[in-house]
Amino acid sequence: MSGLSLLPTRMIWDDTEPLECVSVLPEAPNTASFTFRAPSGALFDYLPGQFLTLELPLPDGPAYRTYTASSSPSRPLSITITAKAQGDSSGTRWMLENLRPGVRLKIRGPGGVFSHLNHPAEKYLFISAGSGITPMMSMATYMFDLGNEPDVVFVNSARRPSEIIFRERLEQMATRLPGLDLKWVVEQADRYHPWTGYQGTINQLMLGLMAPDYLEREVFCCGPAPFMQAVREALQGFGFDMARYHQESFQAPVLSEADVPALTDPIPDEALLAEVTFAASGKSIQVGQGETLLAAARTAGLNIPSGCTFGICGTCKVKKLSGEVHMVHNGGISEDDIDAGFILACCSNPMGPVTLDV
Repeated sequence: MSGLSLLPTRMIWDDTEPLECVSVLPEAPNTASFTFRAPSGALFDYLPGQFLTLELPLPDGPAYRTYTASSSPSRPLSITITAKAQGDSSGTRWMLENLRPGVRLKIRGPGGVFSHLNHPAEKYLFISAGSGITPMMSMATYMFDLGNEPDVVFVNSARRPSEIIFRERLEQMATRLPGLDLKWVVEQADRYHPWTGYQGTINQLMLGLMAPDYLEREVFCCGPAPFMQAVREALQGFGFDMARYHQESFQAPVLSEADVPALTDPIPDEALLAEVTFAASGKSIQVGQGETLLAAARTAGLNIPSGCTFGICGTCKVKKLSGEVHMVHNGGISEDDIDAGFILACCSNPMGPVTLDV
């Protein structure tokens, strides 16, 4: 007789039954995983990457907060969400201070369409930052539990190594699953602990090194809005088919494919012309939006000093006096310089009339 036949038949949980917190596991500074079970013993059925909405009893009244499940439906006895408290996150702060085993909450869901099961592919590229790693953890765990050999490049960015959520668990999975290729990116190293991986912010150069076959992969991205925009710009600069790009937002997870907002990033159009004026030289030239400003200057007979031509060295930094450009750099210019009106000519395209101090 099969051991499975001895198991009692269990119903599937629905959100009419409050869930009971059964464990709280610290993950990183201001970050914890909260595991819930259904008091009835019901099982959880959802897609890896979907989210839950928690009703939190804050002092000022109930508050509703949405969190992606970091657990996998391949482990249906419980469900886990992992939350990181930001400076103004009253809901997550309440959870860190008050949510303990035995506390019951009303929880709605699961919902959302951000799952690799909705977009079957032979190869995946998961890109996340901070707690945006949670849906990626759910999907990676699901793949691990299937027992097949996936092909996933798993990229996560964090402020420092000690703030990489799930690092040890993912590295343990990767030792058993060679097809799970982990790439960590940190902004700075932890004091007294050397860091030998990628450092800085994710850019085109890093993506090209971490996943040389990026054009063949289905991409899933989750993180703060500026982070996801930088990833989109890097992929667009590579000529990636953005129909194979999928993202989840901290602020607005969607319930159905029809709710997925269209990406409206400005992209240079080769067919459109833009006038570039070099104020210091008194010259002007019309070029296609696909032309970089460095190339436009050379066509106009001007020499802007340059080095790498890939947005790394910063040699071609010039002052933009007016107009809009599309710039995808690789770390060669600071945010302060950008705010002051400087651009890198080698990786900037004119999106209309532009005037440079050249």
